[in-house]
Amino acid sequence: MKKLFTLFLAFTLIPLLSFGQEDDEVMKARSGKFALTNAKIFTVTNGVIENGTIIINNGVIEAVGANVTIPNDAEVFDYAGREIYPGMIDSGTQLGLIEIGSIRESQDSREFGAITPQMEALTAVNPNAVAIPVTRVSGVTTVLTMPQGGILPGTAATINLFGYTPDQMYAGNRAMVMNFPSSARRGRRRRQSPEEAEKARQRALKSVNEAWDKAEVYAKIKDSEDARYYPEMEALVRVINGELPLYIEVNAAKDIISAIDWVKDRGYERVVFTGVAEGWRVADEIAASGIPVITGPVQAIPTRQSDSYDAAYANPGAMQKAGVKVAIRSGDTENSRNLPYHAGFAAAYGMGREEALKAITINAAEIMGVADQIGSIEVGKKANIFVATGDPFETSSKVIDLYIDGYKIPMTSRQIRLYDEFLNRTPSLKKTDPAIQIKKK
Repeated sequence: MKKLFTLFLAFTLIPLLSFGQEDDEVMKARSGKFALTNAKIFTVTNGVIENGTIIINNGVIEAVGANVTIPNDAEVFDYAGREIYPGMIDSGTQLGLIEIGSIRESQDSREFGAITPQMEALTAVNPNAVAIPVTRVSGVTTVLTMPQGGILPGTAATINLFGYTPDQMYAGNRAMVMNFPSSARRGRRRRQSPEEAEKARQRALKSVNEAWDKAEVYAKIKDSEDARYYPEMEALVRVINGELPLYIEVNAAKDIISAIDWVKDRGYERVVFTGVAEGWRVADEIAASGIPVITGPVQAIPTRQSDSYDAAYANPGAMQKAGVKVAIRSGDTENSRNLPYHAGFAAAYGMGREEALKAITINAAEIMGVADQIGSIEVGKKANIFVATGDPFETSSKVIDLYIDGYKIPMTSRQIRLYDEFLNRTPSLKKTDPAIQIKKK
């Protein structure tokens, strides 16, 4: 028993002794009046400003330009030789909803049941999720965090990656999520015949239509004295009356065409397609529908074995050139930090750098309805910006400073701390190590 106690103390104290030093001084975000000077500023909406200045005050951009007078009470940061961009927006993640993919208790991205539109992703967001600082130090300041599973899994929310509560992080946009019935045969459905797969799709489509039919009836009677409260229908009514947009996850070309027809038949106006992996096959039809698209992941394999290896890489550019408004998502959780590289692949495979940058900034903000607050560097908008050593699409570039809601955010994360801890570790435990001294006693 004594030996077991000694071992317990040793293994308990070693991590405390190793990592306790970093906690001597807690790094916190700070606000104030800041002047960011001598930088190359990529405004996204108003061109590039060489050797420009940005004034941040009360959380917003107070001035931006090449000849800005710096207030006497501003804290000045000289970013000579650096580049400033609006914070990147990942338009589809489960960030804040999932901690460890292999542990069910740490997952809050899905509920029981196929139709749970009343479930709000925002209420389940964990502001202390380890992946949040990992993501934001890569220049991603805002994400759309989305529920998963079922036909109508819930309501997504746009959040800024700074805050102590979900309400503090909320960026002003919610959207109903719907998974459009798929004709693709993947996973367990791969064993189905085409006829069986089509029957399954038709059954799912029937369930979808029944849910929306009920919601439309409920919308007409919900204010009557005899109507009872129906949370699922209350949530769907918000889409029917135009209060919430509807984000439809759809990927196969055949299903995209079906979804376009479904939207026309229903007459819902605020609709966005998400995923859209085979959008390049029907890009003209999507453009004609006027429905904007959130596509991704871009770093993905082709949906069909007969497709070219670069089909997923070229997909955003093909839709954009056809006239579709395109935003890009990572579709990930812990690797939402790789958003700039998804955009970089899209840029290299036909979209071009300027449009790819828009796809993770202003386009995303416009699609979500928050372009008056974020998505570009303009006077009056929130100061969601980052400073980099160069092009953020290049792996050699580093993000050196970050501002969210005007707060200067510490450039640290769990991975950075682990890297610093073990970069110059000693090759073996010294005899003076307290854990070893305990064991000797």
